[in-house]
Amino acid sequence: MDMKLEVVVLPVSDADRARDFYAGQLGFRLDADFPVKDGYRIIQVTPPGSGCSIIFGEGLTDAEPGSVQGLHLIVSDIEQAQRELAGRGVEVTGPFHDATGAFHQAGDAGRVPGPHPQRASYGSFASFADPDGNRWFLQEITERLPGR
Repeated sequence: MDMKLEVVVLPVSDADRARDFYAGQLGFRLDADFPVKDGYRIIQVTPPGSGCSIIFGEGLTDAEPGSVQGLHLIVSDIEQAQRELAGRGVEVTGPFHDATGAFHQAGDAGRVPGPHPQRASYGSFASFADPDGNRWFLQEITERLPGR
């Protein structure tokens, strides 16, 4: 049986501000904005090229706004992605790679400025946060591991 991740729910404090950030500043596609009733609103956006959408709004989750950490957006060129987001007014940290050469560690531990020295696929990162502090990572993947 296939299982596909299709939706991630983000906790936000201001639905309009989040919509403006994701659909406006980041350029995610605005799929839906349904004000169902007072205190219940569903906004869905999708990153360019993604099969998984993001939903936020009002009355969707009890999670604390800004509590989601570590969502990854995969890009083919980390430096270009950083420049494009910075050009849209998004504060981006990086690019960076981990001192171990593996996946990034929690917080700023082990971060080395600049992309992976050999530009190894899966090895370069950058990060940004939405207005509530939900933290995203960009990860450069140029060649997928077998079976991925």
